[in-house]
Amino acid sequence: MGYSEVYNVLGQLNPAATTLTDLLTVAASKKMVISSITICNLGIAGSFRISIAKAGEANDPKQYLYYDLDIPVGDTFIATIGITLTATDVIRVYASHANMSFNAFGTELTVT
Repeated sequence: MGYSEVYNVLGQLNPAATTLTDLLTVAASKKMVISSITICNLGIAGSFRISIAKAGEANDPKQYLYYDLDIPVGDTFIATIGITLTATDVIRVYASHANMSFNAFGTELTVT
């Protein structure tokens, strides 16, 4: 058993303000290695959150990588993290206003 690798944009989202939203969910029989997540603030100064829910668990404080991290207007924050996710794991994001974009980049691994 092996894996095929595809380097890709794994998720893109402009979430609604103050709403925890799924950026990506790992599909069945796949794994992902997240190399980076970028957050671009297109509006007023604000803050963001990023969490990882193993197997799509309900929201829990233990899941947060960033919580209400400030980001100035016109700035981009790049989290270079190297997280490995398995099937049904979920990355969730939250923005303090509706003018932030989130992008996840990495490798999608498929069982061959």
